[in-house]
Amino acid sequence: MKLPLVAIVGRPNVGKSLLFNRLAGKRLSIVEDIPGITRDRLYADCDWAGRHFKIVDTGGIEPSTGDKILMFMREQAQVAIDAADVIVFITEIGTGVTAADREVATMLQKSGKPVILCVNKMDKTGTPDPDIYEFYSLGLGDPLPLSAVHGHGTGDLLDRCLEHFPPENEDDTGEGNIGVAVIGKPNVGKSSLVNLVLGEERVIVSDVAGTTRDAVDTAFKNEYGNYVFIDTAGIRRKSKVTDKIEQFSVLRAKLAIDRADVCLIMIDAREGVTDQDTKIAGLAHEAGKASVIVVNKWDLVEKDGKTMERQRKEVQGALPFMLYAPIIFISALTGQRTEKLFELINSVYDESQKRVKTGLLNSVLADAQARQQPPTDKGRRLKIYYMTQTGTQPPTFVIFCNSRELFHFSYRRYIENQIRLTFGFEGTPIRIVIRQKGEEETC
Repeated sequence: MKLPLVAIVGRPNVGKSLLFNRLAGKRLSIVEDIPGITRDRLYADCDWAGRHFKIVDTGGIEPSTGDKILMFMREQAQVAIDAADVIVFITEIGTGVTAADREVATMLQKSGKPVILCVNKMDKTGTPDPDIYEFYSLGLGDPLPLSAVHGHGTGDLLDRCLEHFPPENEDDTGEGNIGVAVIGKPNVGKSSLVNLVLGEERVIVSDVAGTTRDAVDTAFKNEYGNYVFIDTAGIRRKSKVTDKIEQFSVLRAKLAIDRADVCLIMIDAREGVTDQDTKIAGLAHEAGKASVIVVNKWDLVEKDGKTMERQRKEVQGALPFMLYAPIIFISALTGQRTEKLFELINSVYDESQKRVKTGLLNSVLADAQARQQPPTDKGRRLKIYYMTQTGTQPPTFVIFCNSRELFHFSYRRYIENQIRLTFGFEGTPIRIVIRQKGEEETC
């Protein structure tokens, strides 16, 4: 059974994202005093009174608009409303009831869902501002005074939400999902891929670079397993990240990588691997994430019989630190080869969780040393005592030796290659930590 979902909706700039961040307990949604900052649906886990559920922040609803982005935002909000178990409608005391509030209220009444009307920015404690009574005219029951800034009223709000939740089920957990972060520079087709695999217009798709600003989570299930897809804002070159909102988006994309189990690194087939692609792939590699390199827009490339193999070698040549990552050529527009993505996601995820017994590791280590002697320096030879695996995601190995200084990078890479040759670990980086005898500190 899926977790109950609470959708936070309202017109722009009434404090929806601020409330979302407070309920989530962390800064997930961009908060700026500019209408239209939150564009996509943004999800977070929440707990209250022992009940686990999800909350979703939506872009501000402009009921009547000809603006393309604002129309997208309204459509996204409607999808959240349709999926929600409870709708939290945010208004604000300063403006009173506006024409837009009335139109949103009508939209919510037509949904047939439970609606909790909140009047935000009531920051003073004590007797409520008498202007709150104006909000009864919306026909949504008793308005709840709220201060998203200070947290006043949030407990009462959550209590009301719980009243409308379906009966609790022991299967109401978010565990067992593979987190997949879709990363890449702007306009490589990340949102198109997410929409394709989900089978709905889940994320705003536009030919305007930078349309996706928030990292967006969507849990879903198919015949391959349970997943949470995270569509992230396109990561631009640092020199181009001057706008404060854009900076938040880059940070959030990095946080999405940290939260993910698997990263899909998307590259435009027409451009090949650019410097920015290399930096983005490096973020996933340094974070120790299992990864798949997804070359998108393959339908737009002129081909001969050797085009794919030629481009595969070009990708590997441009990303020599990620030779372990499988490469797939797809078209998010036509769906070409996208069905194979889930097999690769499952495969690299399993590889990142693989454990090898210490005895087997040391047999491989002994064979490796017999084939290539450890290095020496000024008459001193590196002595390797034993190796053991200490962690997964990424697989992490500790090697104990007589001298860290003698353990050259080239020999470390040789040992890693021998581990991969024997045990696989395709799609995941490997961490090798060197410890000198008598030392507890890692290096």
